[in-house]
Amino acid sequence: MRAVVLVEGESDKGALEALAERLGRDLLSEGVSIRSMGGASSIGRALDEALALAPVGTTLAGLCDEAEAAQYARALEAAGLGSDLSVADMEEIGFFVCSRDLEDELIRSLGWPAIEAMLEEQGELGKFRTFQTQPQWRGRPLHDQFHRFSGIRSGRKVRYGRVLVEALDLSRVPRPLAGVLAFVDGEVGRVRP
Repeated sequence: MRAVVLVEGESDKGALEALAERLGRDLLSEGVSIRSMGGASSIGRALDEALALAPVGTTLAGLCDEAEAAQYARALEAAGLGSDLSVADMEEIGFFVCSRDLEDELIRSLGWPAIEAMLEEQGELGKFRTFQTQPQWRGRPLHDQFHRFSGIRSGRKVRYGRVLVEALDLSRVPRPLAGVLAFVDGEVGRVRP
């Protein structure tokens, strides 16, 4: 194992794997393992496990949502990977923070016309239009409507993590996704002691 990337959930894992595939990379053969932690609250345990099991010299990296950045910073500090870490400091050691969350980053990068085309392609544009008529969502920004719609049905968020990346113009890859893949390539940052 050359690198371990810790992500909050399966949708994040699917998005990173889809991006790597689109870039012609085979992370498994490169020795890069993406591990879904089952939620941000597991970061401390996941770091402890990765540090205990990964050989010295293994690159550690990760993605987190903006709301979880302070929790990640504390866990990284507790694991001995820095102190008084800012978001910029976290990125220097391989942990990238998504503005709001990864889905939000992808929605902004794609833009509404691409999201609408993707919904049509997935056969869910009609369901989305019905969702938009619900009183609590009527008149809300499209961005917020789609963000919520993508998370209300079991499995949809995981599937859309991959589908959104597949629809993405590769010149508009969100910075945290690009950053974590660059970090595990050794283009930036450092490896675990």
